Amino acid sequence: MAGKEKNKKSEFESKLVDLARVARVVAGGRRFSFRAVVVVGNRAGKVGVGVEKGANVTLAIEKATRIAKNNLINVFITENGSIAHQVEAKYGASRVLLKPLFGSRGIVAGGAVRAVCDFAGIKNVSSKIISRSRNKLNNARATILALQKLKAHKSTQI
Repeated sequence: MAGKEKNKKSEFESKLVDLARVARVVAGGRRFSFRAVVVVGNRAGKVGVGVEKGANVTLAIEKATRIAKNNLINVFITENGSIAHQVEAKYGASRVLLKPLFGSRGIVAGGAVRAVCDFAGIKNVSSKIISRSRNKLNNARATILALQKLKAHKSTQI
C-alpha cells in the first residue's frame, strides 16, 4: 500500500499559492494558526485547489494538498495545448476571463490563475482578472469554475 501512495504522490505536482497566519480570539488572548492554499495537478488535464488550516505551516500544507487531490477536475485541452473557447467565471468578488491563444505565446496570466492553468496542462492561454479582487483563493476558485464550464460546453458540443 505504501508503494501505491508513492506512485500517486509522484503523479501530481503541487504548488503553494497563498499562506496566511490567521487568529481567533479566545479568553486569555489570541490563538494563531496557518491557512494554506495549494494547487495540485498532473499537467495532463487534472487540476484541483485545496485550502485548509493547521497549527503549523507544514501541517496546513499537507492538509490542503490532501483536500486538493480530493477536489480534482478534468479539463479539456485542445491539440495545441490551449482551451476550446473563451470562458468567464465568477467566484465571490473575483471574476476571471480565459481566452485561447493560437500559437506558442505560453501562459499569459498572473498569480493564482497562472498556477491553476499551468498545473492543468494548458500551455497557451491568455487570462485577465476582471475584478479588483486580489484574493488568491477566490481567483483560483474562479479559474477552476471557468475550466469546469469548458468541460460542460465540450459535452454539449458532441
